[in-house]
Amino acid sequence: MGVSVTREGVKHPARPVSTDARALLKHLGMPKAELSILLCDDEFIRGLNAQWRQKDEPTDVLSFAMGEGDDADLNPDVLGDIVISVETAARQAAALGLTLDQEMRVLLVHGLLHLLGYDHVEPEDAPEMRAREAELLTALGGGTGLVDRAHGDDAGVVEPGGAG
Repeated sequence: MGVSVTREGVKHPARPVSTDARALLKHLGMPKAELSILLCDDEFIRGLNAQWRQKDEPTDVLSFAMGEGDDADLNPDVLGDIVISVETAARQAAALGLTLDQEMRVLLVHGLLHLLGYDHVEPEDAPEMRAREAELLTALGGGTGLVDRAHGDDAGVVEPGGAG
């Protein structure tokens, strides 16, 4: 299992994120999976969000799945990239009374589920993603997922500026 954590513009420690990612892949029974995680600042993720989602604003987490497009079958063990803004995560954690590590876990889980093909844009898809977020967060010690947090009973609406 290969988990790579790099940083761009932030000094957040890679080890907690890497440890959580490895635990999630183990829980999912994906021993050969490869995952890249980039921890960045708001400026960096804003550029990606503008380029790939046409939203010129920072967001908390973005996912870039390798299992999509013409070359999706080249190596199914390579899941893709998760990009997390540590600055946005810190603001969200403070607003919710969480630690930064707790919020980073929530964003990691959300991003990983997007890489695995889960989504919450369509109302019929949201309950499954919500359930998987709860399952994976429980495996890491608990927490409330983004889909559940943002929407409660209305889990089919994409959160403002939210994850992609």
